[in-house]
Amino acid sequence: MIHEIGIGALVSAVAAQVLKPFMDLIQGKGFNFFRMLDTGGMPSSHTSVVTTLTAGVAAYEGVSSPLFGLSLVISLYFIFEATGLRQEVGNQARVLNEIVDKVRETHHFNAEELHELIGHTWAEVTGGFALGLLVAWLMF
Repeated sequence: MIHEIGIGALVSAVAAQVLKPFMDLIQGKGFNFFRMLDTGGMPSSHTSVVTTLTAGVAAYEGVSSPLFGLSLVISLYFIFEATGLRQEVGNQARVLNEIVDKVRETHHFNAEELHELIGHTWAEVTGGFALGLLVAWLMF
């Protein structure tokens, strides 16, 4: 059986994904239902999940437990990867898409556009952190 912490983390992930098209709408990008199935954007589901997970471990095991320490370290690493490496991959995809667009102007070149919304900004991480804490507070 899945423990309450696991259920909380899943609820947090779903909540973050469901919020993405509405956040895009608020930001003037329009409403796209399929953003619920996409990576990147506000709020960070990566951050939301690991925040709820770590808060759940704190609630059930205590902050002095080895499991909390492990969860905290993995969560911080996960968040930094979402903002660092994955954000850089998104930036590189943007540049490559611009190059492909220029090549298309002069050559018959058919290539699929690369996905640019891969990583997260610190604002998106902050949104995911707040959502993760809210879900943890409501569930634990």
